[in-house]
Amino acid sequence: MVWGLLILNTLGSAGAKTIVPLPRSLIQLVTMGSLVAAFTLALALNLRLRVHAGAFLFLLTLLLVPSVISSAHLQSGFGALFRCSRLALFIGTLWLLSRWWDGGMTFVRHHIRMYFAVLGSVAAGLVASPGAAMPDLYGGRLVGALWPLTPPQIGQYAAVITGLAVLLVLGRRTDRASAAVVIVPSLALLALTHTRTATLGLFIGLTLAVGSLVLTSAAARRFFTWAVLCAVVAAVGLSSALQTWFLRGQSQENFSNLTGRAKVWDALLAAPRTTTEQLFGVGLGDKSFGGLPIDNSWLAVYNEQGLTGAAIVAAVFVVLGGVALLRPPSLSRACAIFLISYCAIASYTEAGLGDASPYLLHLAVAASLLATPAAAEPLATSLATPGAPRRRTPRWAGDRR
Repeated sequence: MVWGLLILNTLGSAGAKTIVPLPRSLIQLVTMGSLVAAFTLALALNLRLRVHAGAFLFLLTLLLVPSVISSAHLQSGFGALFRCSRLALFIGTLWLLSRWWDGGMTFVRHHIRMYFAVLGSVAAGLVASPGAAMPDLYGGRLVGALWPLTPPQIGQYAAVITGLAVLLVLGRRTDRASAAVVIVPSLALLALTHTRTATLGLFIGLTLAVGSLVLTSAAARRFFTWAVLCAVVAAVGLSSALQTWFLRGQSQENFSNLTGRAKVWDALLAAPRTTTEQLFGVGLGDKSFGGLPIDNSWLAVYNEQGLTGAAIVAAVFVVLGGVALLRPPSLSRACAIFLISYCAIASYTEAGLGDASPYLLHLAVAASLLATPAAAEPLATSLATPGAPRRRTPRWAGDRR
């Protein structure tokens, strides 16, 4: 329930027009209420405040420092302080949940189930009103007709759970039929969104993750071989269709400047800034510059949290990536590599690494996969004399979760 509420909080309140018009204030009330409820439930489950400390959560907490310093100037209005409070509550909830980070698949399964439920609402909207789900405003791309979700959001959710489901099958943690129930509709929705970043992130992330299992898993070797053969066949026989889908009807010039993103990036980098703004940014905002979306996590962090925030976010990737590379091959390591690489690829054309977002949730799942289980604490210390039977600690002693 806590993980589902965190995902609900990060769905956002801006997007396509829904079948039943939802006031933005009502959506914001639901999303913020879900974060408060998530923190409250996590605190109720962890009243003794047992946490699994790690570099990931420490760096996220450190990210609050430039956020508060820049937002305190109120250059972005009182909304910046509100967003700081939201980020602090979000990170606090992750701290409380870290007690159950033990390197297992628990949070991977929660991630798949919750986002599959979100995609279920997208599919229901498509069936109820195809016109509202694929409006001309978005070029006929799939959007959320029941909840205001944009094509990049839907593509991101579909790509992430597809990659994780494939890895669970290769690791024999689920059967093929159960995985197909997730993978097939998710890939269909991903294709309808025409989201290039999510598609590239899925294929590159899966390549790296499966490659980490090739030496130890026969299933991974078979999957890798068949994937390469299918990619070659598709490149030869379906090159024109793939190019048409990839361009989305755009001109070469529009495609080269990343659908206008490059112009916003150039204007942001050319804008004059004081030393304080360069170091700590202008405060948490709506990830836009001059009224246009930034659509780049690194530039969004630089704009809102300065070079300090960008360095902290870079340290998050260095730490998680370094730990993943140093671990022996395993399914947990492969899933973590997929999530880390996907977030790194998506950061080039999507914002969200510096604020409460699905990308931080993806990285939190990766951190839970790379965490080491806490050692069980004995109930009592045996003082038996030599030769006397030693008192053993029951298997259920301590918090093994």
